[in-house]
Amino acid sequence: MSNLALVAKLDIKESLRSRWFLVYLLVFGGLMALFFITGITDSVVMGFTGLSRLLLVYIQVTIVILPIFILITTVKSISADRESAILEYMLSFPVSLSDYYWGKMVGRFLITFTPVFLALLVGIVWGVVKGAEIPWAVFFIYSAFLFALSALFLGIAFFISTIVKSHDMALGSSFVVWITLLAFLDIALIGLMLQNRWSDEVVISIAMLNPLEVFRVGAITLFDPELTVMGPVAYFLLDTFGREMILLYAVIYPISLGLLFAVAGYLFFKKRDLL
Repeated sequence: MSNLALVAKLDIKESLRSRWFLVYLLVFGGLMALFFITGITDSVVMGFTGLSRLLLVYIQVTIVILPIFILITTVKSISADRESAILEYMLSFPVSLSDYYWGKMVGRFLITFTPVFLALLVGIVWGVVKGAEIPWAVFFIYSAFLFALSALFLGIAFFISTIVKSHDMALGSSFVVWITLLAFLDIALIGLMLQNRWSDEVVISIAMLNPLEVFRVGAITLFDPELTVMGPVAYFLLDTFGREMILLYAVIYPISLGLLFAVAGYLFFKKRDLL
């Protein structure tokens, strides 16, 4: 087994023993159980029924919870190892910096993405048991969205973890990133549009650089191909990109951005004083 795989395996074992993983598992597993208990699959809301309704609610929950969980549990990954001298101990073995860095990233990705995907899979299995119609296309596309969102915030978390010197600073930085992407960017754009009378096209184009906004638009496109809930913005998006391009962009853009942050973090990790 390669050193990278060994580091990934070690990180997975450490995560499984930690309390945050238990909470993480209970949150998403408990949410899915709550959806079943409350009968969401049997309800009709805004025309969505069955598993489509379940997936719609699950999307709304994960867009808020998943990023912050990944950030706060991963952002101190390297910085905490540096403070506790675990990094120095690991590098005393014949383990290269690339094996250590990318091994921890692979292990952490598996441990953060798997519970979210399994909860989604449990929902599909429940639908099969209930005899509901399975929206397979929506399931696979949404799985790709979850993969992209996980990769994005994992890359951001590892980048932050390499540039800060303490895990307290890393946690604070992660909250700033999350709040900025979740709310402040939209509010700032609206303010600029009203104050400086920017064109709608410019504001929308800038908003689509926010990966969480891209995730929202892609998720809405899954269930509302005409984007009627977005009002006049829908005409610009559909005329400029089209539904297929929006879905493709919602997957490729976050993955590319997450990979960019991960590579930048690795380059910084190699050049700075490791200990």
